[in-house]
Amino acid sequence: MKHEPLLTCRGLEAGYGASQVLFGLDFDVGAGEVVALLGRNGMGKSTTIKTLVGGLRAKKGEIHFGGTPIHGARADAIARLGVAIVPEGRQCFPNLTVREHLVAFADTRNGRRDGWTLDRLYALFPRLKERAGHTGNQLSGGEQQMLAIARALSTNPRLLVLDEATEGLAPVIRDEIWHCLARLKADGQTTLVVDKYVEKLVQLADRHLILERGRIAWSGTSVELDADRELWSRYLGV
Repeated sequence: MKHEPLLTCRGLEAGYGASQVLFGLDFDVGAGEVVALLGRNGMGKSTTIKTLVGGLRAKKGEIHFGGTPIHGARADAIARLGVAIVPEGRQCFPNLTVREHLVAFADTRNGRRDGWTLDRLYALFPRLKERAGHTGNQLSGGEQQMLAIARALSTNPRLLVLDEATEGLAPVIRDEIWHCLARLKADGQTTLVVDKYVEKLVQLADRHLILERGRIAWSGTSVELDADRELWSRYLGV
């Protein structure tokens, strides 16, 4: 099925000081699509994410979101357009309660009438309702990850970006996160996800982009990636 582009990157180059990490990335993320960004450590995945959400300024190239140019825009301006990130390491506030996290960042401007209310977030993650009065530093790693996802959803984003959302979690919690992401896909949530669990991603994502030394080495559908396991060993070490 053809997806109308929501996020478009053309000739994207980025890096840190004199060190260049990304070399001319071209890709789209369509509305309602789930796209996985894959690659070994150090290949440029996190740099790509940082550049998209305004944490790092692109050296060259263009990024458009919903038709609006966002290359060079500040992170807060990009967030207000409807981009929400679940950052690597969760970054929950230690002194805010679960409920305060979800209320403080709530934004209905980008949402639909059936958008993410507090009740809907608690229904998605019942454990957060049980821990509503607990502060961020009182939560387990899995609970913090649920909170980071719920906090991003509370902004009713047009694009949800997940950077290593299942990293370091127990298998049972990882499965709960994957189940959550499948529900979001069924709801039509546009998502860009970075994760190392390729077996899960081929079940979830519509398309995949494999980065190799800051360039897109391969792109294709889940069916194509699942059928070519040699790609897994060549580029992903799986």
